[in-house]
Amino acid sequence: MNNFIEYKGSANAESKNSQEVLGEDDLNLELEKYVLHLYVAGNSPKSVRAIQKLKTICQEYLQGRYELEIIDIYQQPELLEQEQIFAVPTLIKKLPPPLQRLIGDMTNTEKVIVSLGL
Repeated sequence: MNNFIEYKGSANAESKNSQEVLGEDDLNLELEKYVLHLYVAGNSPKSVRAIQKLKTICQEYLQGRYELEIIDIYQQPELLEQEQIFAVPTLIKKLPPPLQRLIGDMTNTEKVIVSLGL
């Protein structure tokens, strides 16, 4: 498994009509970009499940406004200490603040959504 960054488009492709209907605060929330780092252990079953589930959640709830970086700890072990990773899979929400951490295979959709602040 390689370390990669997956970009899912930009969120500023809103139509003029939707901008008129939404208030400024709603529009800012809608345009807010999420930066997520998922730490995994190679192709382990939990890691594969976490990747698949998180991609599904992001596509459903954050379409066009997220950046997901999947980091294999076997390929980048130096990040374990730097990012204080004690178990995998671990999801870190870097942006928007506050920083959030979630450990597990991401199969509990409700828990992931709450952790991301959606």
